[in-house]
Amino acid sequence: MNRLLAISVPLFMLFAVPVRAEDTLFADMGGQVGIDRIVDASVDNYLADDRIKAIFNESNIDRLRAQFKVQFCQVAGGPCQYKGHDMTIAHKGLHLTNANFNAVVEDLQAAMDKVGLPFATQNRFLARLAPMQHQVVSK
Repeated sequence: MNRLLAISVPLFMLFAVPVRAEDTLFADMGGQVGIDRIVDASVDNYLADDRIKAIFNESNIDRLRAQFKVQFCQVAGGPCQYKGHDMTIAHKGLHLTNANFNAVVEDLQAAMDKVGLPFATQNRFLARLAPMQHQVVSK
């Protein structure tokens, strides 16, 4: 349930701060164990997908998996703190297209299906990742 909490500091009197009910997405995804399974399955999918596997040719796959696990944990509302590059810097020079982005999302969805994550939970997670599209796609 979203509620608005009015702040009584004079400078902020025109603004309201949303107060969110407890964020359960991390737990609904199976906690860190669930996130790890999703990341491992999705990275396997990326590396097997002829549409996008070349993007990962220069990547340290173990580091990539580790970074995704922390980032997905944070995005899902877990206790992790992603300290890697922001998405614009991380993808600079890769000249990624909407087709590349869509392939990654499709592979992620297939991974979430594979580990048995309910569709509604998948959608909640994808909704949090969607804004990154503008930071990743450069063509």
